[in-house]
Amino acid sequence: MSHILIVEDETIIRSALRRLLERNQYEVSEAGSVQEAQERFSIPGFDLIVSDLRLPGAPGTELIKLAEGTPVLIMTSYASLRSAVDSMKMGAVDYIAKPFDHDEMLQTVARILHDRQERVSATAAAPSPAITSTPASAQGDIGIIGHCPPMQDLFGKIRKVAPTDSNVLIQGESGTGKELVARALHNLSHRAKAPMISVNCAAIPETLIESELFGHEKGAFTGASAGRAGLVEAADGGTLFLDEIGELPLEAQARLLRVLQEGEIRRVGSVQSQKVDVRLIAATHRDLKTLAKTGQFREDLYYRLHVIALKLPPLRERGNDVLEIARAFLARQCQRMGNDSMHFSRDAEQAIRHYSWPGNVRELENAIERAAILSESAEIDATLLGIDIELDGLDDEFDEPCTSLLSAAGNEPTEDLSLEDYFQHFVLEHQDHMTETELARKLGISRKCLWERRQRLGIPRRKSSTTTG
Repeated sequence: MSHILIVEDETIIRSALRRLLERNQYEVSEAGSVQEAQERFSIPGFDLIVSDLRLPGAPGTELIKLAEGTPVLIMTSYASLRSAVDSMKMGAVDYIAKPFDHDEMLQTVARILHDRQERVSATAAAPSPAITSTPASAQGDIGIIGHCPPMQDLFGKIRKVAPTDSNVLIQGESGTGKELVARALHNLSHRAKAPMISVNCAAIPETLIESELFGHEKGAFTGASAGRAGLVEAADGGTLFLDEIGELPLEAQARLLRVLQEGEIRRVGSVQSQKVDVRLIAATHRDLKTLAKTGQFREDLYYRLHVIALKLPPLRERGNDVLEIARAFLARQCQRMGNDSMHFSRDAEQAIRHYSWPGNVRELENAIERAAILSESAEIDATLLGIDIELDGLDDEFDEPCTSLLSAAGNEPTEDLSLEDYFQHFVLEHQDHMTETELARKLGISRKCLWERRQRLGIPRRKSSTTTG
């Protein structure tokens, strides 16, 4: 069982994160500051450290050197997201924005621990330093399950495209694993040892997106008390992955076009440019060509991005891959729970195989994790999967966010009002006088999940000069 240290001074956040991790079979210790962590624990003895950036006394980045090689995941608010760039330069393994999405946190933690275990195993098995210096990913392993013809065709394209510096546009429905494809492209490229910076364009407020991506100079705007590097600059020499690029504002699109055309950036408030060497990988579930025709996306940027287009098929079109992926998720969950005997019943496998999975791989993973936790026997039957209930898109984050959604305005929905109806009613009623951040907080979900549910239910985000969240 992996042992994780949480360092967070806000008791509510620390307790919620501890419960989330413990529920997923991690051993958890906690501290309120770097000093407390030093006094109570041997910091290098943990498998992972999750720390807030801003802490009383010393910042969370102090743990990086104290950890002596143990990975440190930095949490930071949107207002200080630019500081995450400095954290990664100091050696943080990754960062995650607060308020964090439950799934995103669990996936990030699992990935970091998996990568750490692979490095430990590779070091133990390697006969010489020359072999350990070559990343396992550089040996041709894509790391994505898929034996159906569309996925095999995709893997062939990934292997051809990865060694080049061509821009890549990954297309596919939400939850199909576009970031996994981006990571495979990075890991199989000559940039594998350099950073891959991932940015969800829909999750960062419009007022911050330009300074987050391109950096800013001191005094460029109110609150800019010091100059900061942007995420594009942090990806110099490596890969920049822009997820949901269709949500990027037009002003930021113009700046991004300059990066692609000239290989240079200019920080907000600066008159001087600087060169960057970045490979861009973008992803979207939207039709950028149609958006370009209607003026919602720059046509010149679209053609710059559309050098290589990779299409990820939805889970419902992948045949028996869905069962193989489901078994892999169950095996991972069994490992977390310390129970290797769990398996699917025949009716559960049939249900998994024939369900349409509108939420794709993300929905499948959530369903299996939920079923494994709730199952009282080693055999998981179809009823535990909950896939016959038409709540796609509203059960992505277990019961806690859904419970928050139900009680968002202090009123329980009536028997005739479904969760989807309630969500739609609440957003339409309040979006004119509440920011996206306020809506998400009231609903008890993250901004990212609010945006995704808007997309699924066809509720466009209303853009106005008064909306800044």
